[in-house]
Amino acid sequence: MRCPYCSNNDTQVKDSRPAEDNTAIRRRRYCPACAGRFTTYERIQLRELFLIKRNGRRVPFDRDKLARSVEIALRKRPVEPERVDRMINGIVRRLENQGDNDIPAQQVGNYIMEGLKALDDVAYVRFASVYRNFREAKDFEELIDELSGDE
Repeated sequence: MRCPYCSNNDTQVKDSRPAEDNTAIRRRRYCPACAGRFTTYERIQLRELFLIKRNGRRVPFDRDKLARSVEIALRKRPVEPERVDRMINGIVRRLENQGDNDIPAQQVGNYIMEGLKALDDVAYVRFASVYRNFREAKDFEELIDELSGDE
């Protein structure tokens, strides 16, 4: 593994342990050239996934981008990081188990909305407002009415 600080190719693993409900391995690494320390994660990837955007463009699926979107929606919300990791892992597993490598981006957005709805209503509304491209206050009202009707 290349050192992110000095680009040395010869780094050493100092510690390995299971992470994310045993679906990944967390490795603490050390670079003897610059004495830098960093963490890497090793995950199972069942297949190479691609998103089909609304404009028809095909782009590689990026788990980190999904996680960043969820993190933005959950910013300053009282949700345990373990629950968020489980939700993200569940979405990725659902996508990998579908059997098709090409996945409509809209489907990923729907999965995220389902997961956020179960985690936190405020994060759900935040994500939905961007995902559904809300333009007016009545868009929020309709979503909140929809949320209130589900309970």
